[in-house]
Amino acid sequence: MRKCGYGATGLQDILNAAKVPAWALWLQGAWAAFLVLPRTFNPATRAYGNLYGNLLDYVISAALIFYILTIAGIFRLRSTRPEDYPASARPHADALRGRSMLVRKTEPFAIECVARGYLSGSGWKEYQQSGSVCGIKLPPGLRESDRLPEPIFTPATKAATGHDINISEEEAGRIVGNDTIQRLRQLTLRLYSRGAAHAEHRGIIVADTKFEFGRLTDGPHKGEIILIDEVLTPDSSRFWPRDLYTPGGPQPSYDKQFVRDYLESIRWNKQPPVPTLPDDVVAKTRDKYLQAFRVLTGLELE
Repeated sequence: MRKCGYGATGLQDILNAAKVPAWALWLQGAWAAFLVLPRTFNPATRAYGNLYGNLLDYVISAALIFYILTIAGIFRLRSTRPEDYPASARPHADALRGRSMLVRKTEPFAIECVARGYLSGSGWKEYQQSGSVCGIKLPPGLRESDRLPEPIFTPATKAATGHDINISEEEAGRIVGNDTIQRLRQLTLRLYSRGAAHAEHRGIIVADTKFEFGRLTDGPHKGEIILIDEVLTPDSSRFWPRDLYTPGGPQPSYDKQFVRDYLESIRWNKQPPVPTLPDDVVAKTRDKYLQAFRVLTGLELE
């Protein structure tokens, strides 16, 4: 379990006092029954490998909850109100409010479900080489950051370490089953279309995003496929300001692309040891996440 910046009250103390089992804590994208995220950023942590865990978790959790509540139907969110939590957790309502949720336990599928509406990132690199992305042939002559004729489903392996690898839908079907991959494709594109439409209305282009899904392992809906992990956050998506969009090259972004660009500039080989992020990169990335939160939700972060 990684350590988080909590001020006077430690996460482990809360869990011990509330008798929350260790398997129920979701901190880095695994399935869970009880999600708790840190209230503040721990400035002592600068390593890239801990960026997702420590730098902006609270912003991400707030945006995540907002999106889950606005995308209906397949995420079995039970509650974000500590009053609804198990009795042993309720005395710690003040520590849990605004950064926790009660959800259902699932068995995750071993793939990432990526939806792309624009040509960028690894998709752009692959298109330059083959004219296709994950086996999907695209029209010739597209430029970097061009909008695609229609969103495409491009799954990837879920790597335990290192970076995920793009694969074809056929390859993904061999991992999770042909019927399952068809359902995951449908859900991925449906969620992306709805989220992208909302974001565009608010002034943000969602160029691409990834979702994770799992099957419920018990209860009356056992076996049902549901959405797990974060939903349309800056960590799982490319967010571009709509008013600055100019196809034909890289775009300004609200997401972790700022960190990617920095790592490219120092020519990190994506192997341990991970580099340390300078203070200005940390501060500017945090600012971008906060901007995205305000624009997407119309709220200020408490």
